Amino acid sequence: MRRCLLFCLLLFASTNRAVSAAEPAASAAGVFRVKIETSAGAFVIEAHRDWAPHGVERFHELVRAGYFDDSRFFRIVPGFIAQFGIAGDPKVATAWRNRTIPDDPVVQHNQRGYMSYAMTGPDTRSTQIYINLADNSRLDAQGFAPFAKVVEGMEVVDKLYSGYGENSGGGMRAGKQQKMFEEGNAWLDREFPRLDKLMRATMVKP
Repeated sequence: MRRCLLFCLLLFASTNRAVSAAEPAASAAGVFRVKIETSAGAFVIEAHRDWAPHGVERFHELVRAGYFDDSRFFRIVPGFIAQFGIAGDPKVATAWRNRTIPDDPVVQHNQRGYMSYAMTGPDTRSTQIYINLADNSRLDAQGFAPFAKVVEGMEVVDKLYSGYGENSGGGMRAGKQQKMFEEGNAWLDREFPRLDKLMRATMVKP
């Protein structure tokens, strides 16, 4: 009898974990928030599916997978953007590198605090994301579709270390990112030790 009861309790607990693991996916259908903890402090992002469905689904997928955890803000250009989104583990970064998503229409503007994916051309978005540090609406016409915005802690984003500029990886088109995919954090921490860390990205419960 006790063994039967124990089995039933374990089965119930296992079922509950499976349901709980599936529940966060429902929030991707509308609006959800993600807390980003960094070495400079924390900020909160609000993603809107109706702004960019493909971009939001990918972001949600990456957060749930822990992709951003223990990575670096590798491209900070004052008055322009703060970029992140290459996993610290080179094997993980490489595995996701070519998992591109279709483009979304641009329905919001690249204004201060809004977030879009980096890309090299049509349908080339994958994991790299930038936060606009200023009004960059000129990027709208180039197809950069905002999918989220910083709703708390923009002052933290402004504090991210910017001393290396474009040298610590740069943009996707600059041809300087290969070392990050080959060596990951080991290379960045050795060559650019002052870069701020993205320690954890977690879903915020409604």
